[in-house]
Amino acid sequence: VDDIILYAKERIRVKLNSNVYVTLTDHISFALERQKANIAFENPLLWEIQRYYPTEYEVGSYACDLILKRFGIPLPKDEAGFIALHIVNSEYRTSIREAVKFPSEIRTILELIKQNLQIEFDETSLDYERLLTHVKFLLQRLYRKELLQEEDVLIGETVKKQYPRAYACSEKIASYLNEATGVSLPGAEMTYMTIHIRRVLNSKENKNV
Repeated sequence: VDDIILYAKERIRVKLNSNVYVTLTDHISFALERQKANIAFENPLLWEIQRYYPTEYEVGSYACDLILKRFGIPLPKDEAGFIALHIVNSEYRTSIREAVKFPSEIRTILELIKQNLQIEFDETSLDYERLLTHVKFLLQRLYRKELLQEEDVLIGETVKKQYPRAYACSEKIASYLNEATGVSLPGAEMTYMTIHIRRVLNSKENKNV
């Protein structure tokens, strides 16, 4: 686990919660026992983890390769995904129960944007990458109860008036998150979400000109 965490720190370059040493050790220990007993655990979030947390999934794959070398026990891709979630949990300093929710919630939010704006994302674009990063950290702030509260009311009202489609989409996202978590997004979060959605929409409109 120490070698895995060292690799994760080199790849992700963020401070990880020290609890990961305990949680990841427990997980790998049980994973090895399950594999010896031929008990397979399917990871229903594998696709989302690979897509939205590619660096963390790479760490999970590295961990599985290292485990194979050290113990001679092959672990499936599902386990690489589970290990990735432990890294996400440590990286965002949330509970593993909350980290498990992140991939599906990210997918739902991105689908809401696509459906409401009738667009397809260019996943190679900088604007999409910024939007995805914003959504990830929005969820982190939400579960850690650290949502942005301070807002310039004038800026908020200006953004709402200038970008009505993007703001309406932000309202859909806020409604979904409120239903899923019971937390209401404050004005500052709505403003920043609108700006990121508008950037993606604007880049798509410019390409279609």
